[in-house]
Amino acid sequence: MRRSVARSLIRPLALAAAMTVIPLVNATPVAADSVVVGGFPIDVSQAPWTVALSSRDRFGGTRAGQFCGGVAVARTTVLTAAHCLGEDVLGAPPSRMRDLKVIAGRTDLLSAEGQEIPVRDARINPGYDSETHAGDFAVITLAKELPQSAVVPMASAGDPAYTPGTEALVSGWGDTSGAGAYPRTLHAARVRVLADDLCTRAYPGGPDGTYRADSMLCAGEPAGGPDACQGDSGGPLVAAGRLVGLVSWGSGCGRPGNPGVYTRVSDVVRGLGAASGSQKRPQARP
Repeated sequence: MRRSVARSLIRPLALAAAMTVIPLVNATPVAADSVVVGGFPIDVSQAPWTVALSSRDRFGGTRAGQFCGGVAVARTTVLTAAHCLGEDVLGAPPSRMRDLKVIAGRTDLLSAEGQEIPVRDARINPGYDSETHAGDFAVITLAKELPQSAVVPMASAGDPAYTPGTEALVSGWGDTSGAGAYPRTLHAARVRVLADDLCTRAYPGGPDGTYRADSMLCAGEPAGGPDACQGDSGGPLVAAGRLVGLVSWGSGCGRPGNPGVYTRVSDVVRGLGAASGSQKRPQARP
């Protein structure tokens, strides 16, 4: 099964709005000891940039409306996956979601800690390709500032944090078993950045997807093991103290030969820089 948190996770989540548990449709179970999957509970203070996207109107209150993850990269700026904000997920454009919020500083989704901040603006990368998942990122502007301590820097192209073998941490409130076990509390998993050629062999094209090194990064273990899973979409992959990836897609969770695929953050940095440059470009005078 192709595990794109776009297709195989979010649609079941939408159905969960009126249910007491979150179902996982057509999931392929993985061994409990090989499976965030293969992670461990953490306090949000250990990864304070990790936030949850929430809409109780759309997804119900069982998990405070959480449906995707995100990461704070500035005091009023959160990155997430583009597919998290699609109309097929939200049922409407983000601008029409009355209760779309970012939950920050909270370990247990149902606790009162941290804050729930309304979304002032949400912009999906115009270059996002929903078929290939290339360019899978969106930028959320918050109505209220986060503390600077909750912000993680982004790794640009050439950063040594992208070096294969580098240990990284992925965090979120997603499935911890590969079979629909969604926790209330924040979890994390340690994974390794993998070489592009390995990822290309894992996803050469076809029903499992196509890996593109210019806009994607993969991480995990070639033999299977710790991995992001459904519900973690848009969440952070951090290596050497810098954001290198956003949870995007994959085939199953924790499967041998099928590592998790992330949006490459250097591509996000490039895209944001290009957008900023185009906005500042002077107009030609008549």
